[in-house]
Amino acid sequence: MRQFLHKNNKSPFRVIILGFLLVILMGSFLLMLPISTQEGVSTPFLEALFTSTSAVCVTGLVIYDTATYWSNFGQLIIILLIQIGGLGVVTVAGAFSILSGRKIGLMQRSTMQEAIAAPHVGGIVRLTQFILKTALAVELLGATLLFPVFCKEFGIVQGAWYALFHSISAFCNAGFDLMGIKAPFSSLTDYAAQPVVSVVIALLIVVGGIGFLTWEDIHTNRLNLHKYRMQSKVILAVTGILILLPTLYFFFFEFTDSPMGERILLSVFQAITPRTAGFNTADLTALSETGQWMILILMLVGGSPGSTAGGMKTTTLAVLSASIFAVFRCRETPHLFNRRVPNETVTQAAAIMMMYLTLFLTGGLIISRLENLPVLTCLFETASAIGTVGLSLGITPHLGCISHLILIVLMFFGRVGGLTLIFAALSSIQGSSARLPQERITVG
Repeated sequence: MRQFLHKNNKSPFRVIILGFLLVILMGSFLLMLPISTQEGVSTPFLEALFTSTSAVCVTGLVIYDTATYWSNFGQLIIILLIQIGGLGVVTVAGAFSILSGRKIGLMQRSTMQEAIAAPHVGGIVRLTQFILKTALAVELLGATLLFPVFCKEFGIVQGAWYALFHSISAFCNAGFDLMGIKAPFSSLTDYAAQPVVSVVIALLIVVGGIGFLTWEDIHTNRLNLHKYRMQSKVILAVTGILILLPTLYFFFFEFTDSPMGERILLSVFQAITPRTAGFNTADLTALSETGQWMILILMLVGGSPGSTAGGMKTTTLAVLSASIFAVFRCRETPHLFNRRVPNETVTQAAAIMMMYLTLFLTGGLIISRLENLPVLTCLFETASAIGTVGLSLGITPHLGCISHLILIVLMFFGRVGGLTLIFAALSSIQGSSARLPQERITVG
């Protein structure tokens, strides 16, 4: 791990990508071992690679049911990969350096800054310590709250393991579960009317998806909202809207036959989990096409920068929305919370949206053609992969090798981030100060 933080001439973006690739490969080889499966057989490389990628990229798409196929050792490897992927490979490597007392140089600090989307290099070590302490405290609290329910159902030892596993998986927005012992690939559908499990898992998803910088703002400034960074205000506002509006839709149009208490839990949970956790308490195949499209859109949006979640990010949606309003109001630059948004940020947000839409649509159409499956079903799967969500309409285990490879690429892209991949590829290219003549082009 520490090699990623060692002085070298690689750009921070390349270090991040190489770090994720190395951890994915290590996880794949460990999951290939016979000790990792309950039957004691060796898992084929592609299937182990898919599972490792899904875990490190905190997605949750699986070929094999986690509870019934993988042994306790395999499940332990998966949850460790989820923890590393959720916090970030570079953040975990930096934590080991901090704990060992080694001095962290400027190059290492710059890499850590890019990995957690920090605004500046200063205070990066303190911020890393805050991230580790917050993650540990939240995951232990979540496990403590879940333990009484799982203990009553599975016993003390297994109940404690289930509580810890699902707490980490939920906080890291991974979506891996161990409830396949009841019914394979059932996720949390058996707990649709169980308030403790539904509420705790949903809260863990939100806490993990908001981002550590936002939680630092909350920790530092408490209720003094005017002192928050503009980014924190945007994240909290967009997150609230993206929870409220889908909840109202699901409540009034999808779960109308359920008792009132269960209906509320189902509606809130299905509004939260697509960004980008992957648990579900309802049968997604039973939803209307409108409901499935609603979840698909939420999966593409995802969580927030510097969080355990993937997707285009809530800030990207906010910047693009502000840009649209700026055009309608004839403003030169978009505004958010009485602050101007730089044109560079608008350009990056547009580029991110186009990359996600292009890859999501292309992947879905190719899989639909290869597997002869409905387009919406395949688009749902590719949106889940590139958004690092893990929700599925049940086709992932039955796809062919090429389709699985497409999903692997999309999961990796969704976790590492489009701009990181682009900056890594172009970091050695020197920009030119020369400017071409400008000419207007009509759009719209």
